[in-house]
Amino acid sequence: MPSSPQRTIVAWTLYDFANSAFAAVILSTVYPAYYANLVVGNATGRGDFLWGAAISTAMVIGALTSPLLGGIADHAGARKQFFIGFTVVCIAATALMATVRPGLVLWGWVLAVVGVVTYEAAIIYYNSYLPRIARPEQLGRVSAAGFAVGYAGSLVAFLAAYPFAAVDALWGCFLSAGVLFAVPSLPSFFLLPGDARHPMPIAVAAARGARLTLATLREILTAGERVQMRRFLMSYLIYEDGVNTVVTFAGVFAAKTLGFSFKEIIILFMLVQVSALVGSAAWARPTDVRGPKFVVRLTLVQWAAVTVLAFFVQAKWHFWVVAILAGTGLGAVQAASRTFMATLVPREREAEFFGFYSLVGKTGAVLGPVVFGAVSWLLSGNQRAAIIAVGLFFVVGFLLLGRVSAGGPTVEDRGERRRSPRCPPPTSLVV
Repeated sequence: MPSSPQRTIVAWTLYDFANSAFAAVILSTVYPAYYANLVVGNATGRGDFLWGAAISTAMVIGALTSPLLGGIADHAGARKQFFIGFTVVCIAATALMATVRPGLVLWGWVLAVVGVVTYEAAIIYYNSYLPRIARPEQLGRVSAAGFAVGYAGSLVAFLAAYPFAAVDALWGCFLSAGVLFAVPSLPSFFLLPGDARHPMPIAVAAARGARLTLATLREILTAGERVQMRRFLMSYLIYEDGVNTVVTFAGVFAAKTLGFSFKEIIILFMLVQVSALVGSAAWARPTDVRGPKFVVRLTLVQWAAVTVLAFFVQAKWHFWVVAILAGTGLGAVQAASRTFMATLVPREREAEFFGFYSLVGKTGAVLGPVVFGAVSWLLSGNQRAAIIAVGLFFVVGFLLLGRVSAGGPTVEDRGERRRSPRCPPPTSLVV
């Protein structure tokens, strides 16, 4: 680790600030509603279906490649190079979305797929840094800090996009998102550490990574010491599908079912980011003291309630209330899930196992968008029925998480440190 760990952690969290521009403008608000309603046309739910197909396609690609990419990066000592490369491609795709016009259905669809695939790929390497830069008893707080800073980044992205949305110059929303993704990423490019192990050639690493990826998959599926990881990932597979679907269709739902304008959607999601930042910060210490399992289960109840309430909303102000409730649970469930996984991965194999974590997250984003889009299309654009169908993912995820006996406190209630047996106390890390 470098001699300035505080600076390293700050650089790590700033990347969450940076990539939030993509998550906020491209995944959640302006681009989904623009593509589904204006580029494609959504009177019969066709736009819902194609947007859902784009997200599901990207997640399938990511699910098939993420464990291999993680393994190659670990064995080639190329974690940082992969991280930077995928980020740059995603930034380029984001900026090119400014060229998508109504009727350019295929071009807009391809850019969406490329953007989501590379955005998610970069996150594999970003997440894998967490157990390397934070002590075990600090995992929850550092993870939550990343998400909290990320929600601040989303607010800035919305503020930058709003003037363009106000005059219907939506191309400017996508260009501004690209700039805001690029500039705050630079500290992480320079300050995050490279791999310490001696690198091997990429071709050799690819062959070895492919073999070991299958071995790791067998290990996760069959090894006795991975039973808690296996149970957690099964639950995560289900409930993350619900979270991803709500996030990617919230803007489309608000625009079509409730008649929100693009300006109103941006303001709505700015409020969501504020509530998500508050929720992420509020649940940071409980994640360490009570454990990530406690926090995840509580927020899954909250998410199920969100989908039920969304079914009944009739006025715009109703949806504002639902959005605040969803926001407070968004940061908590994401940060606590990442902390949960970090407590389960073996040392020196972080990218490899976070590759599988990413695989599960991406696989857990394939079915939900298809379910939402298909239900909406089959029921002639009935998005209320579609959102209720998504709520079932949270219920099933909650039940499955009850079988996991891991995920307890990472620090004792009385403040004493609890050291993970797989991770000896770092001597150069002070936060």
